[in-house]
Amino acid sequence: MSVTKSPATGGMGTNTDASLLTDHDVESTYRDINDLQLHVVAAGDPDAPLVVLLHGHPDFWYGWRDQIRSLVEAGFRVVVPDQRGCNLSDAPNGIDAYRQSELVADVCELIHSEGRESAHIVGHDFGGFVAWNAALRHPAMVDRLGIFNVPHPAVYRETLRSSPQQIARSWYVWFYQVPKLPEWMLARNDMANMVDSLEITSNPGTFDENTIACYKAAWRHTGITPRINWYRGFRRSDSPPRNTVTQPTLICWGEDDIALLPSMAEKSVTYCEDGRLQMFPDTSHWVHHERDEVSEALCRHLS
Repeated sequence: MSVTKSPATGGMGTNTDASLLTDHDVESTYRDINDLQLHVVAAGDPDAPLVVLLHGHPDFWYGWRDQIRSLVEAGFRVVVPDQRGCNLSDAPNGIDAYRQSELVADVCELIHSEGRESAHIVGHDFGGFVAWNAALRHPAMVDRLGIFNVPHPAVYRETLRSSPQQIARSWYVWFYQVPKLPEWMLARNDMANMVDSLEITSNPGTFDENTIACYKAAWRHTGITPRINWYRGFRRSDSPPRNTVTQPTLICWGEDDIALLPSMAEKSVTYCEDGRLQMFPDTSHWVHHERDEVSEALCRHLS
């Protein structure tokens, strides 16, 4: 069941629902998913092939705005949740609520809320981990898989054990395990460190002033703790029951990602029965923001 609600505003009167987009056929809905209410932006013909787009950290649904337009124009139905703990969705308490099994269950119920048994799933950053896990835990529910700048879970685990360089790059993951301190650090000075996390990890100009205002408003809705609990819950999550991805998979990777080694992209393809890797030079972690070719490649892959 879905119910359209009036626009919700964050600080400074900034809307963070579908009214951020001028497209008339884009709507905000609230859906009862996995004992929570999730805010979901939806667009396109309800009977068209379904694509679910999963944002990462510190993102929210708005990070997919360019892909929403491209996919609808290509003939797809697109649903984009604010994942639990983010923006206008409910933020349950506790770390266990953010295990991978719970995040994947949200995706499965979201697909069912569209009256479907399966969908194409695309994820970026932490949303990519959820997408990988959905394909590995519930393969029948995933038609095709799209992954942007996050490695296969097994590759990430193996690389963290063997690569001092990746251990150093993943410093923030360890920092987020500390109680309370990360929340204080990220919330202080009007969330200046959260803004830095966007600007330092992207190419200049990727996030303009208006976009950053939208992100800050989204962060205010649920606060910082649920987003940090994604990383704490990830550490508590069981490994998927299998490692081989059977669905046709496209991996798009910005080579200048400062947090993740590009070699992990190459290794991740080896875990896919039908995988293709597209590397983008001079492109940051925010590959789908910075390169129009990503949307074009995604439309071809899903078609």
